[in-house]
Amino acid sequence: MIVCKSAAEIEKMRKAGRVVREVLEAVRAAVKPGASTMDLERVAVARLAEMGAKAAFKGVNNGWSKYQHALCTSVNDEIIHGIPSDKRILKAGEIVSVDFGAILDGYYGDSAMTVAVGEISAEATKLLQVTEQSLYRALDQVAVGNTLGDIGAAVQEHVEANGFSIVREFVGHGIGTRLHEEPQVPNWGVRGRGLRLQEGMVLAIEPMVNIGRAETKTLSDHWTAVTVDGSLSAHFEHSVAVTKNGPVILTA
Repeated sequence: MIVCKSAAEIEKMRKAGRVVREVLEAVRAAVKPGASTMDLERVAVARLAEMGAKAAFKGVNNGWSKYQHALCTSVNDEIIHGIPSDKRILKAGEIVSVDFGAILDGYYGDSAMTVAVGEISAEATKLLQVTEQSLYRALDQVAVGNTLGDIGAAVQEHVEANGFSIVREFVGHGIGTRLHEEPQVPNWGVRGRGLRLQEGMVLAIEPMVNIGRAETKTLSDHWTAVTVDGSLSAHFEHSVAVTKNGPVILTA
């Protein structure tokens, strides 16, 4: 069931989204060579506590275990759900995707970004740019009467035109009083096809893009998804509301 939110609920989600953005910006500032992914987790937990919100991912059960952290930190060929660790030290030239969700007053916000660790290659720079651009092209399609196919096609067209591939095992989602609500939001599609957007829908749109092949596998920790061919992967995400005046990015 898809739940359309009232203006008052969207405002609550905007406040949760503001928490998410402030935490992510604090984490971005901490990304540097020599930092561990657990250092990033500590920054997030501290900033979250200051803002009086809760971590959305902590306690999520995937059928194997409950997730134990606030952040997902996915380095290089890790696509999503990478687990923070004191042993994973970031090195210059790497990229790290940081995914974070917060709960404030019963409403969720969810966003992700991929950050360069020091100077990175031209190819990695292009991957980050194209993935983020594809997200904003998708956000431009968030309008009453448009379809999920319009959103997915916007991502797919830009990513594939630049020679990269789209992860298909994982998709975006609705969000509200739960982290994952209906509908699913694929990062590919045909314009004009699929569910038609209505005022009050709130979506977490999150392109996951690989330099190489699209195929993925999950590591033995049952969380971390990586590219099968070891190629770099980037991930950007915003939570966005469908309104009569166009898209409202709640995690901007």
